[in-house]
Amino acid sequence: MLTWAAVLLGGAVGAVARFGVNWLAARASRPPPWATFTVNVVGSLVLGLLAGVGTALPGWVGALVGTGFCGALTTYSTFGYETVQLAGSGPAGRGRALLNVVATLTVGLGVAALGWYLGSRL
Repeated sequence: MLTWAAVLLGGAVGAVARFGVNWLAARASRPPPWATFTVNVVGSLVLGLLAGVGTALPGWVGALVGTGFCGALTTYSTFGYETVQLAGSGPAGRGRALLNVVATLTVGLGVAALGWYLGSRL
């Protein structure tokens, strides 16, 4: 499979999945950081698994899942934007912004490490 085609296909699926998570969060009346937090944590877990499995998978799988799917699913820019919006929404918002940063980094790194551990055991 051509690498660019794998990235394109993975990106298309990841973008639709991202849209679906945002849509579900809006329907459940969840504030914006929850959808972004969710996709970033899921993407971190999937990338950790992929890294843990390493060279046991063909190279096109990394392009399809890592670059394509996870690249389209996760977002640092929206995380940054939503954090700034929270911080600017008053004293309580600053606390929520700090919590968003700490939770996203802690949980994201934690599930990436967990994914790597689990993937390396396969």
